[in-house]
This record gives sequence, C-alpha cells and structure tokens, in this order.
Amino acid sequence: MPVLGLLALRERRRFGSPSPRQWRYAAAAGVFFAADLVLWHHAIGGVGAGLATALANLQVVLVAVAAWIVLGERLSGRVAVAVVLVFGGAVLISGVLGNSAFGSDPALGALYGVLTAIAYTGFILVLREAGRDLRRPAGPLFVATLVATLVAALAGALLGELDLGPSWPAHGWLLTLALTSQVLGWLLIAVALPRLPAALTSIVLTVQPVGSVLLGIILLGEDPAALQLAGVAVIVAGIVLATRRPAADVVA
Repeated sequence: MPVLGLLALRERRRFGSPSPRQWRYAAAAGVFFAADLVLWHHAIGGVGAGLATALANLQVVLVAVAAWIVLGERLSGRVAVAVVLVFGGAVLISGVLGNSAFGSDPALGALYGVLTAIAYTGFILVLREAGRDLRRPAGPLFVATLVATLVAALAGALLGELDLGPSWPAHGWLLTLALTSQVLGWLLIAVALPRLPAALTSIVLTVQPVGSVLLGIILLGEDPAALQLAGVAVIVAGIVLATRRPAADVVA
C-alpha cells in the first residue's frame, strides 16, 4: 500500500485526479480481487498451490465469455471450444475421474478454483475499465488494493480465519509477495498488456499455469496425479486456443 500510494500521488501531481467513475470502477475491482484471493487460498488448501493457480487461469477464457454475455461481443467458435476444454481440464484436476488425486479435498479445491477464476474475471474486466487512462496505472491499482484489503479482512473476521500476527519468516514472505507480485507484477501487467501483440500474449499467458504446477512440485513437494497433470495440459490448450490470433489477422 505505501509503495502504490506514493506512485499514485506522483501520478495525481503530474496528471490530476482521476474521474469519480474511475474511482468507482477501481473500488469494484477491489471487491472482486478480495473474492479472488480468499477463494484462491481455499483452493490451495484443497488441491495445492500449483493446481489451484492453474484453475484460476480459467479467467483467460471466462473473460471472453463475460464480454459476450455482458458487452454483447461476438463469441468465436474457437473460444466456445476452449470453454469446453478448460472446464474439462477442471474436472480432471478435481480428481472425480480417478482415485489417486493430489490434495486434501481435490473436488472442493477444484470448485474453489473455478470460483476463483470467475472472481478473477470480474477483477480483470473492471480494473481494465478503471485503467483506461494509460498515464495512471498506479492510481486505480492503489484503490483496488486498498478496497481488497478491507474486504478480505472483513471476510477473514467473519470466517474466523483472520491472522493478524503471523510469525517470522511469514512476515518476510508476505513483504516479498507484496512488493513483487502485487506492486511490480501488476504495474508491469497494467503497462504491458495494451502494448503487446496478441500472438505474443497468447504465449505469455501459458507461462503462469505451467510454471505454478512446476514450482509447486519443485518447491513445495506437491505430487499431482497423472490425470490432474493432464487437466493442466487441457487447460493450457484451451487458453492457447482462446487467445490465438487468427492467421489472417496476423498477416494483415
């Protein structure tokens, strides 16, 4: 929060204050982000960090579906196929088709993972509206993070899960996560996405689900079953299909 606050203040001094509409969108994005984080951590508890993160990346396909339902944008045939693929991958990760699935409760973890992706979809769509002014990436992110903090704290208190005193080295990991993923990572995303070619984006989007599973295996000792790994592969295939730029557009 302090880092984003300083960056947002610098933007305000240079370009003036964002409109009330941008603030409202940023605040709504924060509510979605809080839901995303709470659901994701429950998914991690059920099916592990790697698989939970792969499930959260269903948002890549769900964004296109939401744009079709809410904004009336045309849903292409390849996205429709991708929807079937990614949800098929979620079923494989849930362990309902096997008896050796990794996780304390893979079916419930997979459900939380899908709900995470839905909340993540709302966050991406609303934050995109809040950040239409490319000169101010930090301001909307600061507001979204502030609101997410308050909503997540309220949810933790209501669920009896709020921990205000994690022991060391948990503080260090939380600080590292805040400065890398939340500050640096999201600022880079906010700046880069409008400027990236679609073909490159489709490749980059596959890094997170694959990387999360591999890091879960290497760093956390997670051991997904073969069917669960197949589910990750199916989800990645769906993501690539949904974000692939048609050859005619690339030539044009």
